[in-house]
Parts: sequence; structure tokens; C-alpha cells
Amino acid sequence: MNTSTLPALVPPDAGLRRATRRVLPGFNLTLGFTVFYLCLIVLIPLSALVFKTFTLTWPQFWEAVAAPRVLASYRLTFGASFIAALVNVVFGLLVAWVLVRYSFPGKKIVDALVDLPFALPTAVAGISLTALLAGNGWIGSLLEPHGIQLAFNPNGIVIALIFIGLPFVVRTVQPVLEDAEKELEEAATCLGATRWQTFSRVIFPSIAPALLTGFAMAFARAVGEYGSVIFIAGNMPMVSEITPLIIISKLEQYDYAGATAVATVMLIISFILLLVINGLQSWQRKRSAGSNQ
Repeated sequence: MNTSTLPALVPPDAGLRRATRRVLPGFNLTLGFTVFYLCLIVLIPLSALVFKTFTLTWPQFWEAVAAPRVLASYRLTFGASFIAALVNVVFGLLVAWVLVRYSFPGKKIVDALVDLPFALPTAVAGISLTALLAGNGWIGSLLEPHGIQLAFNPNGIVIALIFIGLPFVVRTVQPVLEDAEKELEEAATCLGATRWQTFSRVIFPSIAPALLTGFAMAFARAVGEYGSVIFIAGNMPMVSEITPLIIISKLEQYDYAGATAVATVMLIISFILLLVINGLQSWQRKRSAGSNQ
């Protein structure tokens, strides 16, 4: 046999095929595992929640989700979460900017402290904030003589939600700022742009999708928060009672269907809000891509 003909039998793209072999298994296997995992962890529990709600008749469902006490908890939960997420967008951007653009003593310590709400148990956070902001606390004792009460009312709820939501914005915006092209900022400065014009027309469009993502994550985290809020809220019906507490109260009364009905409403509202935010993110990316062309 003439071995000189062997190279001709090897496909010309054999080396390329070997070079592009994927580390993970094929698409069919990974897709199947992904769908199975999502069904097991996400879809099956949510389906059980919805199916349990279907055991109620429509009048029973409406009575459970539209009671005045429950409606007040919706307004407080979503309103406080929205305010806290907005505050975190502003101050989270400032914290991320300082960590990326400046060097100072103790920078690594500050960077580590940003992640503290991730590691700290939520109950510990709630107790700590209550000890600080209550009337006999370090901060509360200074403010309450002037008529400013931060604990055991909606103000305390917003502060607790700001505390637990700040890392989501910082850790979302920080890598985007690190990858930003500083040459564009220098070019804008050379062309006579002010600092505000450079930020609003060069920097902000590039970090806007990350800010929206951080806002969505902080908002979603705040809506379902329970541990850090329960200690500082005061839990007064119609005043400072959050929706997760309503759900816990119904479960303690063995009203499982009513608890799942309220939880389903929260799930639907949160899902709609996240869809809107994702739509805004997609629109912002398309707008940024169109302006760069």
C-alpha cells in the first residue's frame, strides 16, 4: 500500500474540528439537563403554588387578595422596594465609581464591606439596624427628640431594603466601569465637553443597561425580603405590615390557600415588573448599538 496517499484521505478541516471540540457535552444533552434543572428548582414549586390557589373559588380568591389589610401591604412592599432600589441605583453607582476610579488606603476593606449584606444573616441585619435606629439606639436617640423616627414605621423598612439591596447595584455596575474605554472620555474632554456632558453623553449610555439590571435585582430582592424587615418594621396592620408577613400569618392560621393566593399575586406583579425592566434593558442596548454605528 502506498502510504503517500494517506494525507489525501484526511479531511482538510479535521484539525479545525478537533480544535473546536467543546469541553461540555453536546447541545441536546446540556439543553435537556438545563430544562430538567429549571423544572425541578423553579417551575414545579411555582406550579404547585398556582395549583393550590386554584382550589379557591373566585369570590374566595378575591376576598383573600383584595382585603384592605392585604392591599395596604402591597402598597408598602412594592412602594418601599421601588424607593430602596432607586436609592441604591444612585448610591450604588457612586460606590462603584469610587472603587473603580480611585485608589485610597483601605480600599480593599471597603470593597469587601460591600458584600457584607450577602454574607450577613438577614435577621442579624434587622436586629443591628433596630438597635441603631430605635429610640434608645445610637442614631435613634439623637433623631427622635427632633421628631424624626426611623424605626418601627415604613422609614425603617426602606432603610433595611437599601441595606440588603446595595451590593446588587455595585457588583453589577463595577465590572462595566472597569471595562469602559477611558479614551472616549479623554476625547470628549479634548473636544471641550464639560464633566457633566462627558458623564451624560459618554459614560452613562454605556452603564445604563447595567444600572437597570442592578435596579431589577435590588427590587426583586427587596420585594421578597423578610428577615431584616420584620424586626424594624413594627408590623402594625395598615401601617408597617409587609406582604411576606401577611403570608406567614396566613400559614400560621393554616390558611394555606389564602397564603398561596397572596403569594401568586406577588409573583404575577413581580414577573410583570421584571418583564418591563428587561424590555427597557433590551431597548437601551439597541439604542446604544444604533448610536455606535
